[in-house]
Amino acid sequence: MGNEILMIVDAVSREKGVDKETIFQALEAALATATRKRHTGDIDARVAIRRDSGNYDTFRRWEVVADDVVMEFPERQTRLMDAIDLKPEILVGEFIEEPLEPVEFGRIAAQAAKQVIMQKVREAEREQIVNQYQNRKGEMVTGVVKRLERGDAIVDLGQAEALLPKSDMIMREGLRPGDRIRALLDDVRSSPRGPQLFLSRTSPKLVIELFRLEVPEAGEGLIRLHGAARDPGLRAKIAVSSIDPRIDPIGACVGMRGSRVQAVSNELAGERVDIIHWAENPAQFVINSLAPAEVQSIMVDEELHAMDVIVDDKQLSLAIGRGGQNVRLASELTGWELNIMTEQTQQEKGAVEADAALQLFKDALEVDENVAQVLVQEGFTNLEEIAYVPRQEMASIEEFDDDLVEELRKRARDILLTKAIAQEEKLSQAHPEQDLLEMEGMDEHTARLLASNGIATREALAEQAVDDLLEIDGMTEDRAKEIIMKAREIWFAAEDKAPEAGGAA
Repeated sequence: MGNEILMIVDAVSREKGVDKETIFQALEAALATATRKRHTGDIDARVAIRRDSGNYDTFRRWEVVADDVVMEFPERQTRLMDAIDLKPEILVGEFIEEPLEPVEFGRIAAQAAKQVIMQKVREAEREQIVNQYQNRKGEMVTGVVKRLERGDAIVDLGQAEALLPKSDMIMREGLRPGDRIRALLDDVRSSPRGPQLFLSRTSPKLVIELFRLEVPEAGEGLIRLHGAARDPGLRAKIAVSSIDPRIDPIGACVGMRGSRVQAVSNELAGERVDIIHWAENPAQFVINSLAPAEVQSIMVDEELHAMDVIVDDKQLSLAIGRGGQNVRLASELTGWELNIMTEQTQQEKGAVEADAALQLFKDALEVDENVAQVLVQEGFTNLEEIAYVPRQEMASIEEFDDDLVEELRKRARDILLTKAIAQEEKLSQAHPEQDLLEMEGMDEHTARLLASNGIATREALAEQAVDDLLEIDGMTEDRAKEIIMKAREIWFAAEDKAPEAGGAA
């Protein structure tokens, strides 16, 4: 019998590539289960297989519990006072054992062992897959579409299967079993059931990896791939530069007669790829990214991280692109919010902003129109700039003397201080509800800021739009999006529970 066990362990280990110790433990668990089934009582059993011979010993065991504890399983537990008589050094939580007649490794035990072994094998295989691919997240992999399930694709990577969700497929690509594809390994999860490897064909990183594959200079690091933006299946932009001035990065990525960029496009179901020359200067990078549209001038707003891009009337539709595609991809690629406008529109916008600033200075600083006009002409747009700009900068204005400069700065600071005090008082009197205060990611200052603007509950926050929150002083777009989505999680949770409640009814 011992030889038979050793043969089973050796055969399964070689066939499934599982560690022998894992199989020994599975057999021990199966034999222990068969032992418990042979006895009528609710006993606990342990089996120990000798690794050298395959013979095994069986023991009945009792868990040691404290003397004052009520035993839930009398046939599997014993009190400490009784256990000490048999083993003086025993502790609570350890086991007292006595030999038990072993069951034969017969059909029932073999069947139980098979089930346990297969479970252990599956667990070991899944663990191996996770260990093998865990450090490859973000890499490009190649596989063959094995089958389609409810719109998702199961892709054979050779050593494992991966799931390509429908949401991560290129629109209207029409994958079929047997198609060989490249995709980005988007996620690796350790789960007892279901898929573990998740692919994406829509990630911008896939474009970068494809160019790294198709362009030897990029693979060698001579050409840098700075980033990409995509409208999957339709259009993409990728920013490139060269560390060697003798190498044309765009020409290298295009290839002879467009062969390299065409290979990337073919892999992405015909997606058109624009190759953009990366520039360290943000304004120049934006100009390059909007190609083929020609840009006349750019106004940069560092504070809002936005640019007003002025183009000729005839270039407007080209710069914006169909459905705003060109400007949207350029914005994603550069990381700047881009506002495309004609020179006339820019002048109208500038006039509106100038009028607003002129009125602000006249009302808040209590100055005449001439002084306010000078401030606007010198580029001042708000009170903060007047209050905290270096004194020398305002003193250099020809129409202003030192006394006027000091008075303007003092008035601006007094207004801002008064405004800050009023804001603090308003916040101190605000009383956000507990559900808003306890929401994940919320801090007391933000909660009071919201409550002071009439948003005192989590439900009220969930009903807001981002633009609504941007009207609150000190609120940024990213922060507004973050807290609104967190607040709306209660809606999603309610939707998930609704079918369960219906089923229970």
